[in-house]
Amino acid sequence: MSKSLDLIPEVDSKELVDELLGLGDESGLCISREVAEGCVEHLMLVLEANKVMNLTRIVDVHDALVLHILDSLTLLPCIDSCVSGAVLDMGTGAGFPGIPLCLATERSFTLLDSVGKKVKAVDGFIAKLGLSDRCVAAQDRVESFASERRGEFAVVTARAMSSLPVLVEYAAPLLTIGGSLVVSKGNPSDEELSSGKKAAKICGLQLVEHAELELPRHLGHRVLLRYEKSGNSSIPLPRPVGTAKKSALA
Repeated sequence: MSKSLDLIPEVDSKELVDELLGLGDESGLCISREVAEGCVEHLMLVLEANKVMNLTRIVDVHDALVLHILDSLTLLPCIDSCVSGAVLDMGTGAGFPGIPLCLATERSFTLLDSVGKKVKAVDGFIAKLGLSDRCVAAQDRVESFASERRGEFAVVTARAMSSLPVLVEYAAPLLTIGGSLVVSKGNPSDEELSSGKKAAKICGLQLVEHAELELPRHLGHRVLLRYEKSGNSSIPLPRPVGTAKKSALA
């Protein structure tokens, strides 16, 4: 087990790994001990870095096991339903859900964020976790990135990033035909869900999975959505940077 797991002296890393494995069992997720160790090591690195920069507001390590790691891993069943290929994690922040999903799968990952200091920190986490052979961090706005990496990804993930119409628009030009946008939301309104479907139709996507679950310890409700790209967008994408948020498609 890596020494990085002992970055926070008052925390017993083995107990945290055991706790995470128990949370996984409770949630119906099959997590190996090796994956759990990697996820806990990542969390320790995040909490250590958080002492000098703003990476997360969740500083209770036990809450973070649920709200960062387990919350990320709940996307696994949706990811398993997707076609094989590379994954882009939009708005990765401190590396969630990208790094836990990378640890739990064999896919290659690109972790995208527009904030340079976050990308630099995530790049360090990737190196320390030994994931550099199939995981990279990139700094860019999604629209600019999509102009350069059109149709390169089988999966795009997003967690607590923006509204559904915006996420669908961001993801559409990045996805290959047959690829999927996998989104985790808290409690999206019926209006947001409807707008997401309308935007998806414009962008050549369709909603193919909708699942709901409760996180352990009453720490929140999650709605998991998978949109599959079945054709080309009816409008040119990506639109200029900032347009999706200022003038949503639906």
